Parts: sequence; C-alpha cells; structure tokens
Amino acid sequence: MTKFFIKTVLALGIILLSCTSCSDEVMQPLDKNEAYDLRFPSYFPEMTFDKSANPVTKNGVELGRKLFYEGRLSRNNTISCGFCHIQENAFTHHGHTVSHGVDDRIGIRNAPPIQNMAFLKRYMWDGVIHNLNEQPIIPMTDVNEMDSSMPEAISKIKDDPKYKKLFSAAYGDENVTGERILKALSQFMASMISADSKYDRFKQGKESLTSEESQGMALFNQKCSSCHSGGLFTDESFRNTGMYYNNQFKDAGLHRVTLNQSDWMKFRVPSLRNVEYTAPYMHDGRFYTLEAVLNFYSDNVEDNPNLDPQLKQNNHIGIAMNSQEKQLIITFLKTLSDKGFITNPKFAE
Repeated sequence: MTKFFIKTVLALGIILLSCTSCSDEVMQPLDKNEAYDLRFPSYFPEMTFDKSANPVTKNGVELGRKLFYEGRLSRNNTISCGFCHIQENAFTHHGHTVSHGVDDRIGIRNAPPIQNMAFLKRYMWDGVIHNLNEQPIIPMTDVNEMDSSMPEAISKIKDDPKYKKLFSAAYGDENVTGERILKALSQFMASMISADSKYDRFKQGKESLTSEESQGMALFNQKCSSCHSGGLFTDESFRNTGMYYNNQFKDAGLHRVTLNQSDWMKFRVPSLRNVEYTAPYMHDGRFYTLEAVLNFYSDNVEDNPNLDPQLKQNNHIGIAMNSQEKQLIITFLKTLSDKGFITNPKFAE
C-alpha cells in the first residue's frame, strides 16, 4: 500500500511538473504591443512625425533604444548612435568640436542634440533629411561616422536571440529588415521629448522665475526670439549668421545641398532647449561657452552679402548687448534645462 502510494504521488508529481512547464511556455506570451503615449505641452508645435506610417509602440521604442546603443551598426562594432549622442549632455558629443567615428575619424560637424525630434520638419545642420524614419541612415553609412551599410548591420544582428525576440515583439515576427531598423530607431527618437524644464513649469503656472530670469527672458525675447522662437526655441529656418568659413571642415551648410550661392553658410537655427548641457556650440563646435556665443553675436559677426537681415539692423552688424545683458540672457537660457530628460532611465542604455 505504501509503495503504491509513493508511486502514485511520484507519477502525479511528474504529470504536474510537465503540465507546469507546458503552461509556462503557453502562459508567457510577449508583452502586448501597446501604443506609446507621446505627451507634450499645448504650446509645442504640431507633431510632424507620421504615426500612421510608423506607429509608435512600447515594443517598437524598446527595440529602438537597444539599436540606438548597438555598436554592431558600425563597421568595426564600436560606434553606436549613443556614442556621439550622450544622454547627460542632452544627447550631444560633449567635449568634441566635431564628432569622432570609426577608427577615430573626424567628421565635419558638431553632433546636434536629439530631443523633440517628432516636431521638426527637417534634420541635420543642412536640413537634407525631411523624414525622421530616414535620418539614421546618414550616420550609419557616413565614412567618418559608423562607416557601415544596412545589409552589413542586418547580417550582424539577425541571428541574435535577443533581437529575434525584440523584433517579434515590435513587429509580430523575427524578420530583421532595414526598414524595421530605421523605423524602430525613429520611434525611440520620437519618444525623446524634453518638456519639463523650469521654463515649462513657469509656462504651466507651477513655478515662478526669479527677477534675473525674468529680466533675461525679456531680453531674450527682444534680442534672440526672432530666430529662436516657439515652444522649441527655433523657427527651423536656415540663416547665415556671419561666421567665418572654416577651411578645416570646408562646410558651407545649406549650400552643400542646394549649390545655390545665396545659401552659402546658412545653417539650421538650433533649438535652445537644454543648451546649458550641449557645449560646444555652432555647427563646428567653435565656441565652448554660452558667453563666447553671445560675445560673437555682439562683437564678431562678419558682414557678408547674404548675412541674415536680423543681424544688420539699425546700421549695426550683430546684436547689441552689454555684459550685464548677456549674463541675464544666460540666466534665462538655463531655465530651459530639463534635468529629468538627461537622467531619464527610459532613454538610457
């Protein structure tokens, strides 16, 4: 009786164990791929990112995050998007005037911040890219950046079990394609919304500005907002701001795209959000401090045939500012710093 009982218990245990393992396989489906909530303030511009062509989902954003920090997208497996776009510096390449890529090759431009990309109409300093889904192909294939190709990148990750799971979770199957890589990366970039600075809390009636910050805002609105306007602090125009042509990099901005002489040395007006974190400044990183930037605009703007009209008003070249006004403007600019954005674990490796 005892032997029979023991055998019965053992048999039942084996059946239960096997049922449990079957149950684990069946009861652990991939997380439901829900829509990712892209929240932003009412004073932001209308979103340009086409969610109908590339729905932003939780699993798509997670796949994009993994790819953003994936060195295998580069030729020598060392350079990821996150290598030149560092979170603590609002996703810029801090300390480098221009970006360094594979084999420590030097590019020609300062890495712009990655933030609020879902609201922009054009990308890159020269605006050559009009669709965020296409933007990552430029650094991936540039000889001085990641120096790879999409087929090469696909071959390196397509058999990785981690990516098989991630692609299946995001797209319904394990198939790794160039289009899916680009769309996942753009979903991640679309999710990178910076909108919780002191200025934002002021705009929303949650916090007050100091006297110096308020004075700086008034001066900023008077002297800077004709170009750095709106919720993103850029009108997204292309302007010649009187900077000398840098013979080291031979970059004339929009002219490289259009070959139109009237576009010589015109560059996109950058957003000033998180500008406290994004030194060095300008397309070639020529200025390392905000003081140096404002000193340039007050004293060193070079007149030329297509200098922006905003910089030659009232028979004056540049922007008239004294030292005190500059410091007040910088005090205001620091209210655009979003500490939560540069420390948010959702954007980290």
